[in-house]
Amino acid sequence: MRYLHTMVRVRDVDASLDFYCNKLGMVETRRKEFEQGRFTLIFLAGSKDKSRAEAENAPELELTYNWDPEEYDKGRNFGHLAFKVDNIYETCQRLMDAGVTINRPPRDGRMAFVKSPDEISIELLQEGDALAAAEPWASMENTGSW
Repeated sequence: MRYLHTMVRVRDVDASLDFYCNKLGMVETRRKEFEQGRFTLIFLAGSKDKSRAEAENAPELELTYNWDPEEYDKGRNFGHLAFKVDNIYETCQRLMDAGVTINRPPRDGRMAFVKSPDEISIELLQEGDALAAAEPWASMENTGSW
């Protein structure tokens, strides 16, 4: 068995691509339009996984956009997507500067949570050992849920 992808449904392609690509740093690897089924599939990979995703089918994130408006439940039964980052503090600051709320700040220098425009929880994990506690993160309170 080989893990292929995680699919999340999105309501707004532009807002989702802005979040996942421009703010989070993922890259689009391919896109498929299905006129008969009235939906679009957009596949994304981590920036460090792009060439591997294109050559070897490394795991990807599949954004599914249904052309006809639909409401999606925001249940936490989905869980979350998780990504390793080179520097959790720099990543969270970049996201905050781009208008993303840090729902669970990286007080421990290791883990943070944000949400996509479609309320998908995103876990950010420090690559390697946790960074030393630093302000403003160490004293920052949680915001909302994740």
